[in-house]
Parts: sequence; structure tokens; C-alpha cells
Amino acid sequence: MTATDRSLELVTTAAQAAADKLAHDIVAYDVSDVLSITDAFLLASAPNDRQVKSIVDEIEERLSKELGAKPVRREGDREARWVLLDYVDIVVHVQHSEERVFYALERLWKDCPELELPEDAKATRGKAAEHAKHQEAEEAAGPGGDW
Repeated sequence: MTATDRSLELVTTAAQAAADKLAHDIVAYDVSDVLSITDAFLLASAPNDRQVKSIVDEIEERLSKELGAKPVRREGDREARWVLLDYVDIVVHVQHSEERVFYALERLWKDCPELELPEDAKATRGKAAEHAKHQEAEEAAGPGGDW
């Protein structure tokens, strides 16, 4: 079995919405062969809680407006560390970067085929590592810059 056209449409739209809100490391897996509850997982992350919320809101708005899709379940909202949007055909995971590293969902699904994503979404690969390096450099410089 493979992801349906509807699943692919949802994944593509959600991935573009996440990319537009500067999500990091957007990736989607076709999990239809290993899970009966959904066709695809979309993973994205952000370096802070506010951005996680912003990405989730944009995904929800776009899927509703463009495809008439509303999540049947939404979890993790209050803390905005890991928000899950369940659209039945796809499940979207938007995680704080620290949670993304800790839970490493990619390791769980690495044997599943990756789904093709829009160019903007593909361009987000490696952004979390880049951001972490930048943060470390800023912290090493200490208060007041690097003098």
C-alpha cells in the first residue's frame, strides 16, 4: 500500500505552510505499510515555543482554507514543545528542536519511504544544526558580543 493522493496533497500543503513559517528539517514518511491508522507522518521543528505555535497555526489554517481539512485531534498545545495534528490521512508532528533531537522520530521511521516535498520544505534540511551552532557561538561570545 502507498499513501493516497489525498495524503500527498495534505503533506505537500502542510510542508509548504511549515516552510513558510521557517520550520527546520521538514521531512515526511509514507507509513501506510507499517501503520493502519494513517498514511503519512510529517515532521518539522522550531527553536522556540512561539515558533512551534506559529507553524502549527499556519498548517491548520492552510489545510482548512485550501483543502477543507480540519484535524480530528490536536495534542500538546499548552506547552508547545511537541504539537501533534491528526488529520486521519496524515499526522503532523511539530516539535521544539530539543524534543526533536531527544525523541528522534526519524530513527523510528527511517525504513519507511520518504515522500517528495516542495523545494521550500527540502531547503529546511540541516537548519536545526545550523541554528544550534549559531546559538553556541553567541553563548560563547558572552554578554555584549565578542570582545
